[in-house]
Amino acid sequence: MNKGQFIRICDQQTIEDLEFDSIRKLLASYCFGESAREAMGNIRPFQLIEDAEQSLRETAELLHIRNEGISFPRLEFEELGREIKRLRLNNATLFLEGIIRIYQASVLSNELHEFFKKYDEEAVYLRAILVSSWHSTNVIDPIEKVLDKRFNVKDDASVGLMRIRQDISAKRNQVNRNFDRLMRKMSGLGYLGESNESFLNDRRVLSALSSFKRSVPGRIIGGSRSGHITYLEPQENIQLNMELDTLAYEEEKELEHIFAALSQVLRKELTLIESYQELLCELDKVQARVRLAQLMDARLPILHRHAELNLMQAFHPLLFLKNKELGLPTLPQSMSMDKLTRMLVISGPNAGGKSITLKTIGLLQIMAQSGLLIPVGKGSKIPWFNKILSDIGDNQSIENQLSTYSYKLKRMRLFLDEADSRSLLLLDEFGTGSDPDLGGALAEVFFEELYAKGSFGVITTHYSNIKLRAAELPEALNASMLFDTETLEPRFTLSIGQPGSSFTFEVAQMNGIPPEIIARAVKRLDVKKVEMDRLISSLQQDKASLAEERSEMNKAILEAKHAEKETQETREHFEQRLEVQQKRLERNNKYLSSGKKMSSFINAYILSKPNKELMAEVKKFLTIEKTKLNDVQRARALKDQHESMLVAQGKRKKEKPTNHLEPIVLGSRVRLEKSNQRGEVIALDGKEVTVMFGMFKTKVDASKLVVV
Repeated sequence: MNKGQFIRICDQQTIEDLEFDSIRKLLASYCFGESAREAMGNIRPFQLIEDAEQSLRETAELLHIRNEGISFPRLEFEELGREIKRLRLNNATLFLEGIIRIYQASVLSNELHEFFKKYDEEAVYLRAILVSSWHSTNVIDPIEKVLDKRFNVKDDASVGLMRIRQDISAKRNQVNRNFDRLMRKMSGLGYLGESNESFLNDRRVLSALSSFKRSVPGRIIGGSRSGHITYLEPQENIQLNMELDTLAYEEEKELEHIFAALSQVLRKELTLIESYQELLCELDKVQARVRLAQLMDARLPILHRHAELNLMQAFHPLLFLKNKELGLPTLPQSMSMDKLTRMLVISGPNAGGKSITLKTIGLLQIMAQSGLLIPVGKGSKIPWFNKILSDIGDNQSIENQLSTYSYKLKRMRLFLDEADSRSLLLLDEFGTGSDPDLGGALAEVFFEELYAKGSFGVITTHYSNIKLRAAELPEALNASMLFDTETLEPRFTLSIGQPGSSFTFEVAQMNGIPPEIIARAVKRLDVKKVEMDRLISSLQQDKASLAEERSEMNKAILEAKHAEKETQETREHFEQRLEVQQKRLERNNKYLSSGKKMSSFINAYILSKPNKELMAEVKKFLTIEKTKLNDVQRARALKDQHESMLVAQGKRKKEKPTNHLEPIVLGSRVRLEKSNQRGEVIALDGKEVTVMFGMFKTKVDASKLVVV
């Protein structure tokens, strides 16, 4: 698949500075075929963002397929370059090995087409690789007519081959019969050695004792090193073996004719066979990118044209792999840049991580623009740059007699010529290599020129004037690598917003320089400069402490919110349980009351005596309870019917219960029409109703009562 042409987005020096060659070597080592190895060994950033995006998406899709455990066809194959060249020549014939390679490539290609058809949604971008290829048996069918499952030429591949092999089989059977008969006879006479027979020039020969070689009928064709054994071809087989040699030659010629005819058939499918080579080599490269991504826990970044860089939990790929191999942790970095913060000036102590941070940004940028997944956190954004240029290390050249400073000036000239608003510039130890004052002044002017071009830049420096200039320019930003002044150890953490101290004397102390020497050096410095460095150091330490406290506070807030949520859920849970328990208690009290009543009936029941009064009371109790149950069910039914009617009419009015809706029966719950006092009906006498209000019993006219 055409991936577009490459452009010199980054020069060879930048590739070497950022150690992109190490990434290339890893990629090449994961390729199965030579074509993919060569391509991955020379991979460069794409010219077009669309091509880089296609490569990234392909890799992400295959990585997802691998991680999900979906069975993907095994991408192991032999390239078809030599076979394609022979098929392009009209009279050239393929050898058996080449025919087998074409067959296996066709089978694998068809498996891939079947896979992508089945997993269509999981492989939207990968399917684009298959555009130039198609599922077909036009190669497989003619090959299977000639070769069996073990890739041996079938006997019936041609009429001539069938006849030749039948003759060969008959001759060999006759040779073996003659040989076995003579061997038994000579062995019985004691003329043969311990092994009786051997193989020489692909023929069975008798192993005769040299002292009896004249007694064995046959032709001497060799002997053992000791001379004790003589190898003889039986006389009866000499002519037969000569005939077998002739048949073998005829078989070889017939196979050549068969392969020539098959080559002509396959030549008609040359376009299809070429598509196999392209498809499998392209997937080989995708698979190499996936293996690298798995090794460094990489993911798909958001690649876009906007001037916004946002790296979340980003690792330097090579440092991550090295520490992973050694079992050591690697600290990630997070950083953001956009149009308003496009020039990042990083300061801080030596060995504090400035260069690694700069190289992390540069290497991840080149990898992403080369279509490689990168080890960053979810949501990381990578902008598209037309040029990525670096100046890292001293790069002295004895051959060209260039000093460090001369080299840096040549690189700076390149930057000034090439830089624009779509460029990323990476400058390590900016301004060093010359007199601090003079070099610093020139570096400040260079910095202003690069800033004026609208470029993105990441710069590490110790120069105070560069730090001050970055603070003055609206689209530049200072940053520093944190340093623990108590333990005298770097924290390898990038802090955005303020310049950092070089911690010159602290680093010297950390590396074992005697205190008296450090004290003498301090005395020779300008007092204001020392105080300024101490102030910066103190501010940096305070900022680090505040950041740590802010982190702890945010953590505490999150924990408090979590605890509040848990408390709310717990309260709701117990309220629900309390409601259930109350309903259960009411139901149990009802059952208990009924049980007590029935228990009193049982106790009052007297055997062998009339119990008419008791039975009448029991029947009355059961009637009341049954009436209560019926009343409740009837009330619910009437309520549901009434609410349905109100909904249908679109008018839900507050229902005023009236005594004609439900008849008053024994056990009904009623209230006085002009009062909220409620009671239970215990007797009926025409229109007069006896009601039990609490502990008091009274007779009331039925018209003055309302069923509740």
